[in-house]
Amino acid sequence: MTTQKSFKTRVRARMAKTGESYATARRQLLAKATTGTPAPTTAGTPDPVPAAAGGRGQRDRVSDAVLRERTGRAWDDWFRLLDEWGAAERGHTEIARWLVTTHDVPGWWAQTVTVGYEQARGLREPGQRRGGGFEATGSRTVAVPVAVLFAAFADEAVRRRWLPDVPVRVRTATAPKTFRADWAGGPTRIAVGFTPAGEAKARVAVLHEKLADADEADRLRAYWRDRLAALKQLLESPEETR
Repeated sequence: MTTQKSFKTRVRARMAKTGESYATARRQLLAKATTGTPAPTTAGTPDPVPAAAGGRGQRDRVSDAVLRERTGRAWDDWFRLLDEWGAAERGHTEIARWLVTTHDVPGWWAQTVTVGYEQARGLREPGQRRGGGFEATGSRTVAVPVAVLFAAFADEAVRRRWLPDVPVRVRTATAPKTFRADWAGGPTRIAVGFTPAGEAKARVAVLHEKLADADEADRLRAYWRDRLAALKQLLESPEETR
């Protein structure tokens, strides 16, 4: 079993790589446990499923085999361990941080296990945030540099080509990492993250927040699946790469 010592090793490894102080490196690693930053995928496996995905629960979306490969334990093993620790009485962030620091679970997968546990114990429905409120997510890997993928959201002219007829009011846009905007006049909004996957490939993950109910979450989950497929087709078309 991994312990706090292994987490400290990861902190020091980041320090050596980035030149950050211990406190900064530690803070950055802990942030990955609470923001859902995707973990790298391996060849031959599908892209991981966002932790807050609507519709089916996390246990239906991530198999025992994949979870064991990425975290060292299957669903029932994690549920048993979390029950013994008293996770049902703790907050989402505290659970995810405990998985990272005590069991060395990568941040994105700590989110996955935490949400799966909360769903299994009736603390949230699929697509629902802990404590109420619903959200939907979508993600896609596109064969373009991350700057191009970011511009497809931030550049209004490009955005209209794959996301037509939707008024979007930009709140913040930090190239080429994040994009936040109010959706169709509110009250819902989107938070978009971009992750490079090499020089000519990048991944986009969309979180659509403040939804009214599970039906709206399901509808928007299907909507984003369709729109991100259209975005991928647009950016990867031969005309766009000329």
